[in-house]
Amino acid sequence: MSSACLRSLAAFVACVAVGAHAASARELRVCADPDDLPYSNAAGAGFENRIAELVAADLHAQLRYAWAPLQRAFVRKTVGEGLCDVFIGVPAGFERVLTTRPYYRSSYVFVSRGAEPVTSFDDPRLARVQVGVQLIGNDLAATPPGHALAARGAIDNVEGFTLMGERPAAARMVDALVQGRIETALVWGPQAGYFAARAPVPLHIDIAHAPAELADLPFEFSISMGVARGNRALRDELDGVLARRAAEIDAILAAYHVPRTDRP
Repeated sequence: MSSACLRSLAAFVACVAVGAHAASARELRVCADPDDLPYSNAAGAGFENRIAELVAADLHAQLRYAWAPLQRAFVRKTVGEGLCDVFIGVPAGFERVLTTRPYYRSSYVFVSRGAEPVTSFDDPRLARVQVGVQLIGNDLAATPPGHALAARGAIDNVEGFTLMGERPAAARMVDALVQGRIETALVWGPQAGYFAARAPVPLHIDIAHAPAELADLPFEFSISMGVARGNRALRDELDGVLARRAAEIDAILAAYHVPRTDRP
């Protein structure tokens, strides 16, 4: 074989090697909060961490995180600045990103202790027992359950739990239930399921439905993955992963005790 042919062959092999390395070096850059269980943390212990690992493996990509606290301007400071590509959990149709098909649906829930748990806004006990409710945002806005409680006249007996604190609001609410400071709590489902399962006493979880006079108030939300607006190629890839790995994702959500309204 001539030296020219050998050089051509060597160049071809080098190109193949470079191409193979480029393929293997693909990264899945995920935007996540480093201290936000049950969703994510820096140790990879959240269910969104586990789903991110599953997605990266399916796409033959290396998982990389862009860590940032889930606060105001989270989208702009992460995807908006090109630091990452994917949010593992956002409300379906969230206008600031392009969303995938939903992969689960959950709801606010009642969390109670005792033999006779509160399961409905029609329960007359809500007007007199201590009730815990989450508050959101810097302005301490009420969640949908907070509006429902106010509509039923439960105001003086309601304790608000802010997002900011040494531990997640849901964890502090479960602590208050265990200590007997409150009788029942209204918590977003995935957070409630995770922390209630770790409580030292049995706790009841029941899906909370809006009272009749607030029937249009949303208590349930479908959850999708989100990518930068315009990145349809990645969105479509993620839709494929969600279809292929649905059973495994369902198993992860079940392991974290996520209450679901899209399953019996």
